[in-house]
Amino acid sequence: MENRVIIGGQWGDEGKGKIVDSLSRKVDWVIRFQGGANAGHTIYVGDQKHVLHLVPSGILHEGVLGFLGGGMVVDPWSLRDEILALEQKDISVRDRLLVSATAHLVMPFHKRLDELRESRLKRKSIGTTGRGIGPAYLDKVQRTGLRMGDLLLPRENLERKAIEKILTANEVLCQFYEADPVPAKVLAEELVVLAQFLAPMIVNPYEALRPVRDGIASALFEGAQGTLLDVDHGTFPFVTSSNSTIGGVLTGTGLPPRSLGEIIGIFKAYCTRVGNGPFMSELLGDQGDQLRDAGGEYGATTGRARRCGWFDLVAARYAADINGMTGVIITKLDVLDKMSTVRVATGYDLDGEELTTYPVLSEALPRCKPIFRDFPGWEKPTSECRRLTDLPANARKYLEFLEQELGVHIQGISVGKEREAMIWTETGVST
Repeated sequence: MENRVIIGGQWGDEGKGKIVDSLSRKVDWVIRFQGGANAGHTIYVGDQKHVLHLVPSGILHEGVLGFLGGGMVVDPWSLRDEILALEQKDISVRDRLLVSATAHLVMPFHKRLDELRESRLKRKSIGTTGRGIGPAYLDKVQRTGLRMGDLLLPRENLERKAIEKILTANEVLCQFYEADPVPAKVLAEELVVLAQFLAPMIVNPYEALRPVRDGIASALFEGAQGTLLDVDHGTFPFVTSSNSTIGGVLTGTGLPPRSLGEIIGIFKAYCTRVGNGPFMSELLGDQGDQLRDAGGEYGATTGRARRCGWFDLVAARYAADINGMTGVIITKLDVLDKMSTVRVATGYDLDGEELTTYPVLSEALPRCKPIFRDFPGWEKPTSECRRLTDLPANARKYLEFLEQELGVHIQGISVGKEREAMIWTETGVST
């Protein structure tokens, strides 16, 4: 079976969890390669709802192995709690989950620093999840962070190393932010206990992923966030702190390009964004509220209301191009079922000039105004559709337009939150 990479094509929250769950039934591995507990993948299995933050979505299928790559930053407290919560639902995890020894740790002081920095920025804040992701990646790039492999140290060595890191962080908390320190001895002792729980899952990633590298085992690579939140290619500075585009798969796993296989982009039939930053096709007022309520657009990680808007074709083409997408899946088509008119941003007006190519300069994006093309809505339910021919004619026309303009086949359409609410296509939707 050919390997697949799942990449978010927008600002995250595209419904990747459901797609990973759908596509991971027959693979050997599901591999997370970047981000941390700031991701939230919601999956419905029958009447049961699962919200995963660190554990790969494929873990819900018996026999599938999960892997947390070295490109991630892992909160060991959150990981333990997530594992235990799944096991309470009779889903085995510890015998099927491996964690790269090179992944960095998110410590409680990272969360505190995250909150304090955002508070100090005030109106210029990025709108982070407050999960400590940015400060943890900062420690990684300045080579001062703790890694999962440190949890394999003898107890005394781990405790001493953790206390040193915590005391250094406390200097920043107290002297720069004038905040209370975090309890170094207590947290170090907690980390020692966590190490005993997590140590059996911590592995050398080069050795663990050898079957994938050698083509013996199949893999599905599960991305978090989306293309427009990539630290290098997104709407900087309103981005995440990792590479959520295709390059992050390679650096976050240590696997070669030949291991990637298909690259599937996930796009909502409209757009959403959490946090601050430019959002060219955003809908404000009653229409935005209507779209948010219809789609249940509230963050799985933070519960925050998502900003909503129409499909942005300029940004979508950019995402398809820089990731080299070989296929696309459109999610939440059913959310648009009651819309009398559906709009697509086909270009931007930048100071009187029409753009159809995405501008990467951060100072240009806020000045871009969307140029819309209107499509008649279908105003019929699609949630029971399982074949292309079941879809209303106007829904088909909308999808055909997106496919033609993206230049990439639409391989699937999600029409509901349930696992079975999917339409799969072999050659795209265009006639």
